[in-house]
Amino acid sequence: MGMVALQFATARIGAVLVTINPAYRKAEVEYVLNKTGTKALVLAPEFKTSDYIAMIADLAPELEKSTPGNLRCTRLPALRSCIRMGEDETPGMMNIADLMGRADDTLRAHADEISLTLSPADPINIQFTSGTTGAPKGATLTHRNIVNNARFTIDRMRLQAGEGLCIPVPLYHCFGMVMGSLASVTRGAFMVFPAEGFDPLMTLRAVSDERCSALYSVPTMFLAMLDHPEFSGFDLSCLRTGIMAGAPCPMEVMRRVMGEMNLKEITIAYGMTETSPVSFQSHPDDPIELRVSTVGRIHPHTTVRIVDENGRIVPVGQKGELQTLGYSVMQGYWGEDEQTAAAIDAEGWMHTGDLATLDENGFCRIVGRVKDMVIRGGENIYPREVEEFLYAHPSIQQVQVFGVPDPKYGEELCAFIILHDGKDEDAASIRTWCEGQIAHYKIPRHIRFRQSLPMTVTGKPQKFVMRAEMIRELKLEEYEGITSTG
Repeated sequence: MGMVALQFATARIGAVLVTINPAYRKAEVEYVLNKTGTKALVLAPEFKTSDYIAMIADLAPELEKSTPGNLRCTRLPALRSCIRMGEDETPGMMNIADLMGRADDTLRAHADEISLTLSPADPINIQFTSGTTGAPKGATLTHRNIVNNARFTIDRMRLQAGEGLCIPVPLYHCFGMVMGSLASVTRGAFMVFPAEGFDPLMTLRAVSDERCSALYSVPTMFLAMLDHPEFSGFDLSCLRTGIMAGAPCPMEVMRRVMGEMNLKEITIAYGMTETSPVSFQSHPDDPIELRVSTVGRIHPHTTVRIVDENGRIVPVGQKGELQTLGYSVMQGYWGEDEQTAAAIDAEGWMHTGDLATLDENGFCRIVGRVKDMVIRGGENIYPREVEEFLYAHPSIQQVQVFGVPDPKYGEELCAFIILHDGKDEDAASIRTWCEGQIAHYKIPRHIRFRQSLPMTVTGKPQKFVMRAEMIRELKLEEYEGITSTG
């Protein structure tokens, strides 16, 4: 696995690994590479509908006439090297096999020398999460952040050395990279990657063939496996534990996962990229009702509090903002001091933006969000980012984006749009304009055109009014209580 090798190779020499969501399109890739000053880019030729070679060729046309390692590009000024997977050759790019072939005793000794100079507090990974400023923010994580979180996560789920962990979740995200590959190494478990992207049949086959003891997935992925027509043909008696995260888990889904997939010790995990990621996790022997209605109890060596709008700690059982303190809190947002200060206060508390309660036994319930972040199938989306992108459309005068409940993904995006006078658009034309420019999950599923939008007397949009209107229109009242656990 190229990604796993890169994860450990970059950590060994103190290079900061910037992981990029494979659904990103040109504008997002350009922003991330320039924001971080990335010098070397490792890429697969393609994935699903994305042609990464063509994307980079468009951003860096100078590649065609460059020698590998000596790129000078107008739009990506810091980038020097492009390293591609596969055996085919691309002008200006180096092949990963050629790079690996350069290793010799001298270089290995030099890598060892570098490793001795590294500190646990050094930044080692930047993971981008959508930002309220309209551009993604790079959560900067250190060795201490992710190594400890990986170990505590796998300790909580009781995976043992020599057991197998099936990892069908993405490696660009903390779920796969920290909770998956890194956690496996801290325990001495072996990793199984069923496919480049999630495939329910290949995941079932991998678990059965490799006799995995643990499995990671989000609820929709578990459902895809449970409902696959060939599900009954696989022997899953080897399964015992794992993690379900990224979205709420309905009681019936949990019962099926525990019963039909033999995952009797499966745990629920909650956190955010900015906390490396896990803050809360259930125990394998917690009652099923608590494994569904709560996100478990706090992780070791981490402190949390629930505060009201004035920053005062609320009594047990009362709702407030969940804040986290400890080793797991990120170093900050890369190159964003103001955004970092807004998220992490002077005492080091990470303001999660999630509304939560803690009961007398320490079980946490996520009951809403202070911010208007939308979580669609485990992907975090900030409406402001989508709004600012849509404002670039020549026909759009005003736009408001918000989430509405969805039985499959937890939430879906909805956009209310006011067009400029004389302009004529429909939902299909807006979506077509978005395709290839922003990630598919950020394209609003529901688009409605309006002559005016509900506002306060001071001119602030009333998204709760818009949301309620769409819930009535789409008859989603029974899903109104859906909240996120990841």
